[in-house]
Amino acid sequence: MLISINRKVNSIYKKKFYLKMKFKIFFLAFLLLSVFSKSYSQNNANLFDFDYAQFSYDSTSNYTEFYYSFNQSALTPKIIDSNKIVEGILKISIIDTTTNQLVVNKQWLMKYPVLDSTQTKDKNLVGMLNFVLPKGVYKCTVSVADQFNEKNKKIISELILVKPFDLDKIAVSDIQLASRILQNSENKNSIFYKNTFEVTPIPTLVFGENIPVVFYYYEVYEHGRESSTPLKVNCIVVNSKGKIFYHNIREISGGIASRVEVGTVPINKYPTDTYSMRIAVLDSINNTGMTSIKRFFVYNPKIKNVDTAGVQQSSVLSSMFGIMSMEECDDLFAKSKYIATSSELSQYSKLDSVQAKREFLFQFWKKRDEIAGTKHNEFFQDYMKRVQESNQKYSSLNRPGWKTDRGRILITYGEPSEIERFPNEIDTKPYEIWHYNDLQGGVIFVFADLTGFSDYQLITSTARGELRDDNWQQRVQAAY
Repeated sequence: MLISINRKVNSIYKKKFYLKMKFKIFFLAFLLLSVFSKSYSQNNANLFDFDYAQFSYDSTSNYTEFYYSFNQSALTPKIIDSNKIVEGILKISIIDTTTNQLVVNKQWLMKYPVLDSTQTKDKNLVGMLNFVLPKGVYKCTVSVADQFNEKNKKIISELILVKPFDLDKIAVSDIQLASRILQNSENKNSIFYKNTFEVTPIPTLVFGENIPVVFYYYEVYEHGRESSTPLKVNCIVVNSKGKIFYHNIREISGGIASRVEVGTVPINKYPTDTYSMRIAVLDSINNTGMTSIKRFFVYNPKIKNVDTAGVQQSSVLSSMFGIMSMEECDDLFAKSKYIATSSELSQYSKLDSVQAKREFLFQFWKKRDEIAGTKHNEFFQDYMKRVQESNQKYSSLNRPGWKTDRGRILITYGEPSEIERFPNEIDTKPYEIWHYNDLQGGVIFVFADLTGFSDYQLITSTARGELRDDNWQQRVQAAY
């Protein structure tokens, strides 16, 4: 489903909302799944749940939504003026760990009427807070307490990394899971209303018998992408052992700066376990993509949990490589040859199925990931960024930039420290000298336009393994 975002209108609303610091808190009471036994539901561990998701705001900040829920059955009821009520205290503090500055320090008292004992069973009070947070690392502490039982309390602390989305390329927001999503909602006053949808969060992240469908919401940004070529979206759900339970690949139209994507996954037949939803968005033209991951829990006691030991699935399917066609795999590996070993070149040439090529590319780039365990492969992103840059700078009528000599050197070694250009010398053909001061103690690459058609060829270099011609200056002499 594709919905364009009027981000300008949203930004004006969000800025006004943020600057005035009027954080509205509304509560929705609805029937939720009772995941644990009755004895556990009385424990303060089940008193409160908390979740959050980040979305693009501007180049320096993210718009962060905090979702929370009180379990009414865990609160102590009290009769006041002949009315039975429950009350909970919510405190939230956000500290910038770099400056130790207290950015947010708020407290609220929530009251809710209880007409009879059946109305508090397995019901949650759900709310949401919104903050615009600049780039940084924050310690967020949420504490809750039962107003009528001081021993009944809970504290949750998390470190939150706020890294503004890179809008010069494809970016994907966090995934927000929900108990329901209403399209074209007329309830615009709801705190859960955004971009024509009313998205009711589920801070417990627990689905199952009474909530048999996972609703999900996320945003895709492509402000800096010039092409309107469709994007590929891969949505996959795997359990704790890597077994695939849901897999869907589809195309969405490109060329839209910001968009909303929503969907559903039925989980009524999933056995009790922890699951991960992974959404990968691929730009097949530039061989770039981004992935967003969200964990959730399923409690289905009536569904038999089949032993999946030894059925570990390759995570390639949940990556951008898992949705590439045969042609896209071949194109990506052709661009990757500059850093491939002779063994890898030979191995890829023997692959004859798209599944094998996807797996090869996944492993090829995984072992080159400089910072393992992070959300993205920074080495792959930087490499493909240089491919795009070479196409922009050095493409000619008959060859894309990455296939030229200058493109290869840029992709392989990165930006030079200095470039000397000699385009209009009287006695020489046009040529350039690229200096890499930090490579192998300092090396140069010399490119010359020997044909006069702006096709700069590498004619010499002092780098190990590259073409060397100590008489290169004679080759650039102009003929008279």
